[in-house]
Formats: sequence, structure tokens, C-alpha cells
Amino acid sequence: MMFVAIGVILIVVLTANRFIDGKKFINEVEPYFKFLMEEDYDFLLSARYGKDYDLEKKFNERIRLALIVLGVAIIVFLPRISFLFILVAVIIAFLVFKMPYNQLQSYYKRHLYEIDLMLPYYLKSLEILVQHYTVPVALAKSIPNAPDIFKPGLEKLVARIDAGDSSVDPYMEFAKDYPVRDSMRMMRLLYRLGLGSQENKQEQLLMFSRTISSLQNKAREEKYKNRLETMEKKTMTMLMCTGGGIIALLLFSLMSMMSL
Repeated sequence: MMFVAIGVILIVVLTANRFIDGKKFINEVEPYFKFLMEEDYDFLLSARYGKDYDLEKKFNERIRLALIVLGVAIIVFLPRISFLFILVAVIIAFLVFKMPYNQLQSYYKRHLYEIDLMLPYYLKSLEILVQHYTVPVALAKSIPNAPDIFKPGLEKLVARIDAGDSSVDPYMEFAKDYPVRDSMRMMRLLYRLGLGSQENKQEQLLMFSRTISSLQNKAREEKYKNRLETMEKKTMTMLMCTGGGIIALLLFSLMSMMSL
């Protein structure tokens, strides 16, 4: 551990005297950490920022911050340097590295409720397109007018279909990206609709339409239910505040009378 401490001190001294370019060192080290990138990181970024983001830049910022925190933590623990303290420094740096990813996950989970309400209405617009085009073409044509949060998943879905993947996997991947009510069932129905012949297409479209209408009704019920619960909470808060104010006024009046 003494050699580690001496090495850290030398690096700090050489960096302070500009014999070592710390920024250049971090830039050269960053590519070796690509294996730490999460599989859904690109999707979560697109769900949060749309198309206005740079994947490499965002990931490198996380790496850079984690390396800086690691260096600072080691310097802080330097007087009592040991394997345990180095391990703690690494854990702290890893937690800092994971923090932006966890924030993206939290943002996405918070917006699942909105996705749940928007999906039936998007599927309704898709149903109209499917009546005139094949399912892959309808999916591609639906992207410009789709809600922004669906666009990354739809682009990935269409890209996989265009690449020759005729299995149900691209549809199931979309359902996994948007794990809301009945998304799996709707994607299976859409896949079967794409496989169906022209003879039974009308029957499958009718089933698809009925399922979408059912989802829309559920979404409306959920919306009204949440609105009612919000109004009830506001009413209860108002009643509690009013009741508390009246009780406080009565107590003040009683205390004033007793003092007289």
C-alpha cells in the first residue's frame, strides 16, 4: 500500500506541475470503459431527450466524473490508505457513475403512466393506416405523428423489420421498452395482423379495433379516476386546513378569555 500511496502522490505532483496532462489522460482512458455502458442507456437517453443528445458525449461525461471522484476519494483517504479505503473509493466512484443512469430510469418510470394513457390513442391512429398499408409500412408512416416518447422504439422496430427480421421479436422488444397495460398483447395482435392474408385481414382488423377501443375506455376510466382522486385530496386538504384554522382560532379565543 505504501507504493500505491507514493504513486498517487507522484501523479498529483506531476499533474500540478503540468508534467502530466490530466484531461488528455482521462480522454485516452475513457474508451476502455465502454463495456460499462448499459444495454438500454441509448433508449433511456432518447426517451428523455428525444434526438437532441450525443450518446458518446453523455457516457464519457459519466466516466470522466467517476474518474475524478475516484482520484479525489483516494487523495482524501491517502493518510490512511489501505485496500479497504481503495475499495470504498472505487465503490463511491461507481455509485457516481451509475447516478445519471438511475436518474434516467426514474424519469422513464415516472412517465410510464403517461405512456399508458397515450398508447391506445397512438394505436388508434395506427389502425387507420393499417387499413390502407401493410403493417411495416403503416408503422413507418406513423412515426412522424407519434408521441415523441414512442419514436425511438418505433424507429428501432421498423429498422429491425426492414433488416429482414420477420419474427415476433421486434414487436416484443417494443412492448418491453414500453411495459404498460396490454402492450404485449397489442404487439402480438399487430404481428399477427402483419402475417394475415388479405382474406382474413378485415376480421383481424375488427379484433384489433375492438381491443383498441377497450384500451381507450380503460384509459379514460383511469384518467377520470385519477382526476377524481386528485379533487378528493384537494378537498380533504382544504377541509383540514379550514378545520385546523377554526380550532386554532377557538383555542386562541379561549386562552384570551382565561387571561382576562
